[in-house]
Amino acid sequence: MANKIKAVMIDLSGTLHIDNLAIAGAPEALKRLRNAKTTIKFVTNTTKESKNTLYERLINLGFDIKKEEIFSSLAAARQTIINRKLNPLLLIDSAAMEDFQDLVNSGKQDAVVIGLAPEKFNYEELNSAFRLILNGASLIAIHEGRYYKRPDGLALGPGAFVKGLEYAANIKADVIGKPTPQFFRAVLGDVKPEEAIMIGDDVRDDIAGAQAVGIKGFLVQTGKYRVGDENTITPPPAKVCESFVEAVEIILGDL
Repeated sequence: MANKIKAVMIDLSGTLHIDNLAIAGAPEALKRLRNAKTTIKFVTNTTKESKNTLYERLINLGFDIKKEEIFSSLAAARQTIINRKLNPLLLIDSAAMEDFQDLVNSGKQDAVVIGLAPEKFNYEELNSAFRLILNGASLIAIHEGRYYKRPDGLALGPGAFVKGLEYAANIKADVIGKPTPQFFRAVLGDVKPEEAIMIGDDVRDDIAGAQAVGIKGFLVQTGKYRVGDENTITPPPAKVCESFVEAVEIILGDL
């Protein structure tokens, strides 16, 4: 691995922080990684808040991060809506609406876009989405995360609700964010997959997704990690680390 790594991709929620609590030692580890002069990109499926809100949260937690370094599935979903000229029903958290306000109008809705939106995961909202899909609207999943880590424990992600709509309407959703190959390739840009590392707490979306396109996956045992996760994918993670801090130490040692 020595001298071959040009880019490090880093998941956010569960890897660097959990809500308003930074993972122990993570801000300092990120500063050490920056000294290695490698390209750093933050890749996230977080749909709970707008990019501005997420950026401010990370800055307040002490992370040295630039807004343009954040590659989010929300941004990818926004671009999809623009490219396809859609007028969507948005099942996303109110805190994330800032990124979509200019894309919504009073005309006929022709798509359902679903992210993490606990306050909208009720019968009436989901039934409205179901009826739109039956009438020809497309179903776009910002991601299909199974669960995520909150301070009070694991919580259901949007994946269960996406699958429910797929089952009821007998269709398949277009998935935008991790673990799709398109998302990882977009983040890579001109960097070759073998020259990149992905650090994350989700063995499926972060690690398996990255390794499917040739990126090395470093699984951290924080956030949503559960004992034995590393044994559930083939090939297994390139490295399993106690936390982001250990992952950085391994990378710096190899560099």
